[in-house]
Amino acid sequence: MGFSAWIVVGRLFRTRGRIGEFIAEIDSDQPGRAERLKNVLLRKGPLERLAQIERVWYHSGRPILQFAGIDSISAAEPWEGAEILVPPEERVQPEPGEYLHEDLIGSSVEENGRILGIIESIAEPGGPPMLLLRKPDGAELLIPFVRAICKEIDLAHKRIVVELPEGLAEL
Repeated sequence: MGFSAWIVVGRLFRTRGRIGEFIAEIDSDQPGRAERLKNVLLRKGPLERLAQIERVWYHSGRPILQFAGIDSISAAEPWEGAEILVPPEERVQPEPGEYLHEDLIGSSVEENGRILGIIESIAEPGGPPMLLLRKPDGAELLIPFVRAICKEIDLAHKRIVVELPEGLAEL
């Protein structure tokens, strides 16, 4: 199997310390998800590398990852900003009423039959997740991913129907 079916589960931000560790972000709110990652694919543009995670620990609430064979700052720096991917069989199955980021990204968001935009990413700033939409005119729109707003979620057709509070679409 090639890597085209592998799924992005997070990203490496920057190196930390002298031994090639990375501050990372894992796209899951399930406890222990980072610790369950073992063999991953790192992808940064055209560069790819299979990597084994040797150690996971946390600093200021963020996972710190150390990979086998990446044991210095100079070995780590080329991978800053890389995506972390896993094979499809390691994909976490969401609980009922939960959704994976990769399932939502690319979905159209509609209100009253009008497409507001396409989901480009999901941010988790500390409150409810925020859907970052690219509107047809190219502008961005942030919508809270909450039941009071997101009335219908159809993953099979990559479509979310919303009912926005007055004025939110104009922000």
